[in-house]
Amino acid sequence: MQISDLPYPDPGVPDARSGPRFLLWLGRGQLGGQLKSLAWGVLHFGGVAGLPYTVGLGIDAVVDREPNRLLLAGGLLALIGVAISVGDAMLHRTAVTNWITAAARVQQLLARKTAELGSALTRRVAAGEVVAVSTGDVEKIGWFVEAVSRFLAAVFSVVLVCAGLLFYTPELGVVVAVGVPLIALASLPLLPKATGRADIQREKAGKATELASDTVAGLRVLRGIGGEELFLGRYRAASQEVRKAAVRSARMWALISAIQVVLPGLLMITVVWYGASLALDGRIAVGELVAAFSAVATLLYPLRHFEEIAMAYSFSRPSAKRAARVLSLTRTDPAERTEQAEPAGEPAAGGDLYDPRTGLLAPAGRFTAVVCGDPDLAGRLAERLGGHAMEEQRAADRDGDADGGGGREAEDGPSVLLGGVALDELELDTARRLVLVQDKDPVLLSGTLRELLDVPASGAVDPGAALSAAQCADVLDALLQSAPDGVEDPMDARITERGRSLSGGQRQRLALARSLVTDPEVLVLDEPTSAVDSHTEARIADGIAALRGGRTTVVLASSPLLLDRADRVVLIDSGTVAAVGTHRELLHREPLYRAVVTRETDEEQRLAGLGLTELEEALTEIEESA
Repeated sequence: MQISDLPYPDPGVPDARSGPRFLLWLGRGQLGGQLKSLAWGVLHFGGVAGLPYTVGLGIDAVVDREPNRLLLAGGLLALIGVAISVGDAMLHRTAVTNWITAAARVQQLLARKTAELGSALTRRVAAGEVVAVSTGDVEKIGWFVEAVSRFLAAVFSVVLVCAGLLFYTPELGVVVAVGVPLIALASLPLLPKATGRADIQREKAGKATELASDTVAGLRVLRGIGGEELFLGRYRAASQEVRKAAVRSARMWALISAIQVVLPGLLMITVVWYGASLALDGRIAVGELVAAFSAVATLLYPLRHFEEIAMAYSFSRPSAKRAARVLSLTRTDPAERTEQAEPAGEPAAGGDLYDPRTGLLAPAGRFTAVVCGDPDLAGRLAERLGGHAMEEQRAADRDGDADGGGGREAEDGPSVLLGGVALDELELDTARRLVLVQDKDPVLLSGTLRELLDVPASGAVDPGAALSAAQCADVLDALLQSAPDGVEDPMDARITERGRSLSGGQRQRLALARSLVTDPEVLVLDEPTSAVDSHTEARIADGIAALRGGRTTVVLASSPLLLDRADRVVLIDSGTVAAVGTHRELLHREPLYRAVVTRETDEEQRLAGLGLTELEEALTEIEESA
């Protein structure tokens, strides 16, 4: 794999059962790159390991006054120098390639999982954790993958040096062969504590990142209530906790680094002292002493990679664990799915949308409005209608646990059905093509308006018609006014990140136009007009009804203007269907519906149900009590 080949055509199916398994899966996927890096590393470190013996050979040649051996030693030094240079350059190149390709694979996997889960991702994983995984954790995982081949090459050179000394000068070779493993293993007892401190640091950093993300997201609200200083103080305290944890972690790693410097230094002193006494006794030649000294000095370089691989693994393991946790999420819980002998086929066009849990039925080709007294329930229901069958249940379970209850038990059977086929048993692409869910807080990506509306679509709805139905005329004017000179077509005007330059209502209408352009078989809209005025809302309701004629449309809302345009209105109470009819019918016969839609109080409802005489008596009682 070359960097020019990125992104991967298919990043593969990861082993997300645990962090170490995920790292192993990444390593197997880059076996070719790792072998290349290992080969160049062996060449580089092999040259480094061969330097001491060549230097010793040259010194012995000078002492023995043998020019030919000295010439041979010089040629070997030149050859080793070339090997070290070429090996080092290519090792760096291949190792960095491994790093980048591993990071790219993880990012592709995360992007694919994000697209698969949609808005359900942030309900199951904290936003700060998602940010940490997709940024810093990806780099740490790539670091470990890159460090593995260099570590193995360093091990090869250490073994080569020790084995060479045993044959070249056995007396000193034994000392080095015993001392080097002790140096390499000396830091192992400290690694668990160092890893634990690093985990604490990353956990606190993740919480601080999450707090910062929440603060930025709610900055407008915080300014409105004067809570900036409160949250600033919380973030300042969280950042200080991160600093303290980082200092504690750095102290432990500094101790490990000190051990890696002090112990080799002691070994070098031992070799020089013992070797000098052997040379004075005539038991070894001067060249052998210099070779042994040079070998120990050379070992300091590969031994650093032992510390690096320990650090890389300790930092990458929790990162891989977090990444594996995100990648292991699925649209539904396989253990709770209905078992089928064969995969479900694609539902026939024009089928009804039916939710067996709530009893909600959206007839094919009709405009159905759904009224829920609980906005959170409406959001979960919208996700469920989009094929995320288990999301609503998990949220209900969490709410039930918080209330001391235990949540509403899940019903047996499949999730939402479209034409009799369970959506969560379809392929993701098929489910997305058939049903589109627009949540109450849609996101606009930066780019031109033309790019915003360039989405997978049936082609039956023109962007201009969608913009007109969503009442975006003033939005087009605003985009054109803010566009640079020379831009005459509003479709070429640029939208800033998340549409910051637009008002909430303008962003909401552009998102609605994008959904209308897609023209799915079933369109689910969660409060699509909550940020617009009533006059615009009425026209949008007419536009949706006209443009979606003959297509299944479900709108979760409580606005009378939208409800009055619907062919069918369904009232959801306590998680199940409580009433079905038109808006006007439900207003007259359902007090609960009237209370939700008109915001009537209990006292107003009671007075509305009284006759004239009873009403006069009630008013008299109120006046007397006053």
